[in-house]
Amino acid sequence: MTKLITMTALALGIMAASCHKEQAATDADFDYTADRFADIEVLRYQVPDFDSLSVNQKALVYYLTEAALWGRDILWDQNCAVNLPLRRALENIYTTYDGDRENADFKAFEQYMKQVWFGNGIHHHYSMDKFVPEFSQTFFESQLDRIGTDADAKAELVKVVFDPSYLAKRVNQADNADLIATSACNLYGPGLTQAEIESYYAALKDTTDLTPISYGLNSRLVKGADGKVHEQVYKLDGLYGEAIAHIVENLDKAKAYAENDAQRAIIEKLVEFYTTGDLKTFDDYSIAWAEDTASQVDFINGFIESYGDPLGMTGSWESIVNFKNIPASHRTETLSANAQWFEDHSPVDPSFRKDEVKGVSAKVITAAILAGDSYPATPIGINLPNANWIRAAHGSKSVTLENITQAYDAASHGSGFDEEFVIDEPTRKLMADYLFITDNLHTDLHECLGHGSGRLLPGVDPDALKAHGSTLEEARADLFALYYLADPKLLEIGLLDNPEAYKAEYYKYILNGMMTQLNRIEPGKDIEEAHMRNRALIARWAYEHGKDANVIEMVKRDGKTFIKINDYEALRGLFGELLGEVQRIRSTGDYEAGRQLVEQYAVKVDPELHKEVCERYAKLNIAPYRGFVNPVYTPVMDGDKIVDVKVSYGEDYADQMLRYSRDYSALK
Repeated sequence: MTKLITMTALALGIMAASCHKEQAATDADFDYTADRFADIEVLRYQVPDFDSLSVNQKALVYYLTEAALWGRDILWDQNCAVNLPLRRALENIYTTYDGDRENADFKAFEQYMKQVWFGNGIHHHYSMDKFVPEFSQTFFESQLDRIGTDADAKAELVKVVFDPSYLAKRVNQADNADLIATSACNLYGPGLTQAEIESYYAALKDTTDLTPISYGLNSRLVKGADGKVHEQVYKLDGLYGEAIAHIVENLDKAKAYAENDAQRAIIEKLVEFYTTGDLKTFDDYSIAWAEDTASQVDFINGFIESYGDPLGMTGSWESIVNFKNIPASHRTETLSANAQWFEDHSPVDPSFRKDEVKGVSAKVITAAILAGDSYPATPIGINLPNANWIRAAHGSKSVTLENITQAYDAASHGSGFDEEFVIDEPTRKLMADYLFITDNLHTDLHECLGHGSGRLLPGVDPDALKAHGSTLEEARADLFALYYLADPKLLEIGLLDNPEAYKAEYYKYILNGMMTQLNRIEPGKDIEEAHMRNRALIARWAYEHGKDANVIEMVKRDGKTFIKINDYEALRGLFGELLGEVQRIRSTGDYEAGRQLVEQYAVKVDPELHKEVCERYAKLNIAPYRGFVNPVYTPVMDGDKIVDVKVSYGEDYADQMLRYSRDYSALK
């Protein structure tokens, strides 16, 4: 069972060699890099125009950010039951260590701790594999003794860190495995099997219900002493109640500064959901949230995306607070206004299209805070709500986080990536001129229209594609975006000014899907993360199905492999053909066809190509993964009233992580 996955992945590799021209001058003095360690670079992002908000809007943002930060521990515990006790031990050792901090063991310990912070636990946020320590077990044990760890806790922590077979994989997606028994996430209690969980939820579902709740979204399934399966619900007087109480407290404070009655009612409905845990209330909240297009300040807060669940049911806790970038929203609003045209002209079977596209709203936003499963690694676009019936009857809301894409782009300037991997100077120039806008348009199309396109046939279970649903849903949205990026309609409605511009994104996408994203895979491993599988599926399928016409070519020059696209128009046709098939799989719930598509094109890695890509990347010294530290918001008070909020950007990665642990830890 899988939910409709609505977030795009992080910008992969390097977005472009050039900085966004309109941004370049203002970026000159901004220090984007906050830290660099292992395979990760931590960046800062700016919050343009925050000072132009009204005092009430600033106060609203402030309390929403406080509500966001209080959910951090929930995600850590969801990711793995050992995460919180290990984090406390690591931070205690780090802050009280009085030895030589240049010592090799301590430096390796510091790197491991930073990796754990970035992954919100002991597993890598993309590969889902456990981090491997480079410090000695003797060093760790001595430090645990120094901070007074009792014998049982010490034994457990040593096993967590040094036993590679213990809790090895946070989310396992291997074909033909029991995905629950082989996953280390804490979304299901011990002793449960995949078959038991699927049977439990199958018994609850009414296939005739046209407005089904999102079963399992906010609960942990456990087996009681009597052997029966039941749910521990995430709510104020239930599981994670201590953290939820702080979230609710700050949502109540934010409510006083709501921009309008509709926004106030949305916050009240979210508080009601947190209080009761009732998923029907969550649907009511989601409908009201999707229909609110008047508010400038907006937010998500709750149990939303289900990538962290091997069965794609339980939502990981996350939050993003943002406000509308009014000038940049022109392009997303233009796309939304033409949503019915795009649906009507989609290259899929007409029986799988929506007859009427309802309530598609889209905007470009400025992210003000990232939290939970959106921090430190963050999406660049959001499309919600997840429930298909809500989207069909009430519409959806899509956003593009442009200050995040600008930070990626500016920090990537002069990396040497294009010179190393892009086949020739004309292609590099095309990407320098058009990749920033086409990459953003791809995100807009993916989020604004792609996820909201198409329909399920009557009686089809939204979770029919099971563990492969996330990959196939992301592929569906990407294919929709790729297909329409080359359509003359984008020139007609003024979003592009060159009919050749789309080729910049086509080239980057194929290069990434077939080659450069391999830099994120460990030698000998399969591709496992849903977004990476999606991109590999599309690129490899197009390569294989275009072979006879030589649409895409892999050429060797001086021992290096390059992607050459010989026929961009034919490539667009291939994208349309695959979109038709993926939409058919989605609309009919054809699990076996979906499974075969994923397993054939999206999983396995060519070891020779993999080795070559990693060696070429190593020469560039580019971190494969990137994330962010947040700005710091400081209220200016007059008594108990906020009269202003100041934003600053200077906090370092370690300082921010330690502050969050000190000031926003509610779970014991």
